[in-house]
Amino acid sequence: MAHAYTPGLRVTGHTVIDKIRRLPLKGEVVVKQGDQVRAEDVVAKTALPGNVKTVNVANILGVPPADIPGCMLKQAGEPVTDGEPIARAKSLFGLLKSTAKSNTTGTLENVSDVTGQVTLREPALPVEMLAYVDGTVKQVMPEEGVVVETRGALIQGIFGIGGEGVGVLQLAVDAPDGQADPASLQDVKGKVVVVGTQATHALIQAARERGAAAIVAGGIADEDLRKLLGYDLGVAITGHEDLGLTVITTEGFGALTIAHKTFELLSRLNGKKASVNGATQIRAGVLRPEIIVPLDESRGKDEAPNLFQGGLDTGMVIRVIREPYFGRLGKVTELPSELLPLETEAKVRVLKVRFDDGQEVLVPRANVEMIEG
Repeated sequence: MAHAYTPGLRVTGHTVIDKIRRLPLKGEVVVKQGDQVRAEDVVAKTALPGNVKTVNVANILGVPPADIPGCMLKQAGEPVTDGEPIARAKSLFGLLKSTAKSNTTGTLENVSDVTGQVTLREPALPVEMLAYVDGTVKQVMPEEGVVVETRGALIQGIFGIGGEGVGVLQLAVDAPDGQADPASLQDVKGKVVVVGTQATHALIQAARERGAAAIVAGGIADEDLRKLLGYDLGVAITGHEDLGLTVITTEGFGALTIAHKTFELLSRLNGKKASVNGATQIRAGVLRPEIIVPLDESRGKDEAPNLFQGGLDTGMVIRVIREPYFGRLGKVTELPSELLPLETEAKVRVLKVRFDDGQEVLVPRANVEMIEG
């Protein structure tokens, strides 16, 4: 049987999930291996160096750079405040004085007798790395971070914006093709809200104003995304947008019905604590937005982790990710080993898929992704 290795979209009610929580630079890990942590707990912390500012003391005082060290009122390593005198020079037999002042609050870092400039550094910025998911510290990376392991449900989406968030999962619709109304989003503060087929700009605004942690929808329209961000996204890694909430689409762009399997799982998880991340690598699909719902540790401990093994095979559920069947789900019924011509006359590897309505079509293998469950 010919195999095709293709991206997989994971939608599963129980699996083992490892999340690497790594600091941007070396710092301090504040938990131990084996510790139980909550998503909101700090597991590691560090400090990012503050911004650097310069003061051209030679120009301000009107003296040669080589004379600057003798004019300094503050030395390297000493604290300074904004507007505080840091250097002074006398002229005209000591009758006139020129003063150079600090332009920030922080530390005087360097005095140059070559350029005549003084370097000041603002206070360091504290950075705390949260656990992100409820779970167990599986591994400690000294001075760098940890790996947190959790067992629970994992739902990967197609596209997302906004970073990490945590909240109770709440369904605002009762069917996968339902569509919530902005006025219906009332008690959503701190929650991850499933709003239906489309995350409209009005829905996103209403959710943000009422303090929702995230919204989940089948799709989002290009114009709504542009209005929300204020620019065309283009090809990039998302997840760094400062929106006040996370937006995740499970199916793609436009008004799209949430896949039945995904909606059924979301329904079962309604009312449970969820961790979400909208980060998406658009070009290669390396990063997918995700919804993780940790479940009772005692459940399924003896079960084999739900991990993907191998490639495409007959009977597998796939989603078509390009037109003319974009977004449709079906089962693989045949995997021809030979190259077959498309309408463009290009010869590629294809598969035969049967959709829910019974229609069978040939689709290039590169145009599908597996639904791993």
